[in-house]
Amino acid sequence: MPTAKIAVTVDRELLVRLDRLVQERRFASRSQAVQAAIQDQLARLEKNRLARECAKLDPIAEQRLADEGLSADAAQWPEY
Repeated sequence: MPTAKIAVTVDRELLVRLDRLVQERRFASRSQAVQAAIQDQLARLEKNRLARECAKLDPIAEQRLADEGLSADAAQWPEY
């Protein structure tokens, strides 16, 4: 995947912590550490968005939709 170079300003203490992770070889470089952090944060934000959108659903209306779909197919199901 193509990459792009950017300039980022961070708090000195955060940079010390980042460099410690690189020194411990948990990441090969600052760039890899920052990229991993950005990916994790974006994934977390996307997951939270899905949860917020799901919370907007009306459980009763959703159940009615599910039941409506089942009633049409239920006659074709074998009896157990």
